[in-house]
Amino acid sequence: MATPRRARLEARNGQNSVTTLELFFDLVFVFALTQVTDLMADEPTGTGLFRGALILTVLWWSWVGYSWLSNVVKADEGVIRVAMFVAMGGVFVAAITIPESFDDLPGGLSGPVVFAACYFFVRAMHILMFWLVSAGDPVLRRQVLRFVPSMAAGTVLLLAASQASGALQTWLWVGAILGDYLGTMLAGTGWRLASAAHFAERHGLIIIVALGESIVATGIGIAQKPISWPIIAASMLALAVSAALWWAYFDVTAIITERALHAAEGVRQIQLARGGYSFLHLPMVIGIIMMSLGLKKALGHVAGDEDYTLSDPLYGLPLVALFGGTALFLLAHVAFTRLVAGVLKWERVAVAGVLVALVPPASMMPAIGSLAILAAVLVVMLAYETRRYAEQRHEIRHAEGH
Repeated sequence: MATPRRARLEARNGQNSVTTLELFFDLVFVFALTQVTDLMADEPTGTGLFRGALILTVLWWSWVGYSWLSNVVKADEGVIRVAMFVAMGGVFVAAITIPESFDDLPGGLSGPVVFAACYFFVRAMHILMFWLVSAGDPVLRRQVLRFVPSMAAGTVLLLAASQASGALQTWLWVGAILGDYLGTMLAGTGWRLASAAHFAERHGLIIIVALGESIVATGIGIAQKPISWPIIAASMLALAVSAALWWAYFDVTAIITERALHAAEGVRQIQLARGGYSFLHLPMVIGIIMMSLGLKKALGHVAGDEDYTLSDPLYGLPLVALFGGTALFLLAHVAFTRLVAGVLKWERVAVAGVLVALVPPASMMPAIGSLAILAAVLVVMLAYETRRYAEQRHEIRHAEGH
């Protein structure tokens, strides 16, 4: 992207660092993720959790497009800077609309229509920017054109869903998401990846954003309660769970997968980036948000929300979300490392199975006991991995200058 277009676009040219504008862009998603957690907490039913997952998927696909865009051109230079701010506006309005993205509230504009319109707007800005970026690159230009139908189909189905209700509305959302994702897979691999390190870091940061939301959601839920020893203990256990997921993602494995992505070339690299990062990071984020819902409800039990006492158990879907969400994160991460780096961690598959099996007995103990069990299982898993892969960890961290 040389002159005279330099004033409008500046190529990344292998630069690895995530810009501060990209980090600012992600702050909008912190709010959006908090909105989804609150929505599911208000309706902790199967329908409520499934709808929350659908909203997360739509938000994720909006974010993913800009992660690819900012990997090709610098996000804080030229017209892309302006486009990022404009897209942030669309995401922010969509986030505000999340509580009525399915069921419109009385008065004002139609929430489902506004949400669908924001989705279209954010995606259209992404396509427009990639159209400008692809000038002089016919392969990328054709890829962008092949991508347009899936985006249009997804938006049309979301608009149709805004005029429906009940099961039909939910299935239209499912159709919109499937159309968009399948369309992307079938559209080809003509995208560009200028920096594998930047792409890996970008997705690692969104995992931190999701984990940060889990801390915010649990903290806000008890911030107005009188502090007590049970609240302190439960808060530390919740923080330990979030910290364990951070450890599971970033300790050595993030370096291994980044190296594998960097070593791949051509179409293979695009496939790994799309499959491992764009696709498989979504269930990780969903797992974190489901876990966040469980943490929020568990802390509420300990703090005495809705007349709960310290001896009352966490049960039903909030308990399933707490243990099942953590298991989903672990399984998605196993699939991610297996696809990108060829590393298969069977111990994490086993731990995920243990967490699912622990749901029934955990439903018969106090909520703080469920938190303690979850934290203990994760700590044992990490201790085992630290010992088992000690030599490999030392070599990798020494090589990386840690």
